[in-house]
Amino acid sequence: MANQKLPTLKYTGKSESAVPIVSESELQTVTAEPWVKISDKGLQLEGLNFNREGQLFLLDVFEGNIFKVNPATKEVTTKFQSVKDNPAAIKVHKDGRLFICYLGDFKTTGGIFATTEKGEQIEEIISDLNTEYCIDDMVFDSKGGFYFTDFRGYSTQPLGGVYYVDPDFKTVTPIIQNISVANGIALSTDEKVLWVTETTTNRLHRIALENDGVTIAPFGATIPYYFTGHEGPDSCCIDSDDNLYVAMYGQGRVLVFNKRGYPIGQILMPGRDDGKMLRTTHPQFIPGTNQLIICTNDIENYSEGGSMLYTVNGFAKGYESYQFQ
Repeated sequence: MANQKLPTLKYTGKSESAVPIVSESELQTVTAEPWVKISDKGLQLEGLNFNREGQLFLLDVFEGNIFKVNPATKEVTTKFQSVKDNPAAIKVHKDGRLFICYLGDFKTTGGIFATTEKGEQIEEIISDLNTEYCIDDMVFDSKGGFYFTDFRGYSTQPLGGVYYVDPDFKTVTPIIQNISVANGIALSTDEKVLWVTETTTNRLHRIALENDGVTIAPFGATIPYYFTGHEGPDSCCIDSDDNLYVAMYGQGRVLVFNKRGYPIGQILMPGRDDGKMLRTTHPQFIPGTNQLIICTNDIENYSEGGSMLYTVNGFAKGYESYQFQ
């Protein structure tokens, strides 16, 4: 039986939260609002990306469904199912095709395939038959090539890395390696800085590149920020002011950094302190606006459940990447 005369710790203040915020508690903070419900089920939503017509594509990792959302009507349709296991990201190439990263068996069978918006005319860009990558995310550059993250490893076995694929999709060049679960990736507006999140060691990488896009500038690979809490940083995107938006998986929030890697704001999901909607995975701007869309799900709360898109206004308009040029 407890001794009532002793000083006693109690669940009050920050300690009441399922996911308390300590080190970033002084940041400018806003709470997102519901935008679209994707499913009553707790689906692992990922890969938000808009096409030229402003239609939103996204997917769920474990069932492989590719969804389309009409922002004007909020109508959600299932377009097709991934031909590969555990798709993790969608990017729209400038020719209009969807490039879909997939994790495969999470060990040796990941890759990237391209397809139409209807899931037809499949082309293997990086085949799982002759690589050992576990590809989670990618970002195009202005030349038509792209960078991708290798999601392998864990905290004490850094098997992952970041690679560049030439515009002809034939040459793969390593940028940085020995990363524990390289996850989100974004490229600055001038293509001089590559941002990468490292999930299982809770780190943000800022990689300054030389003009060839593959050589790291002298002293150019730095870690400007160490995250706290479980589970870690996920996918990310930039706005037109080169601010970086990083979804925090398992924490129900998005952290925002300026172009030097300093935290300047955060976005919270409703219900996060009660342990709801914690699996925030991917932020993305509606093209031409400062409206940010964030996907998350509530797998842990089976009685309530649901997979949602939330929305807020960011610091600046979204950056219209090379897929629209």
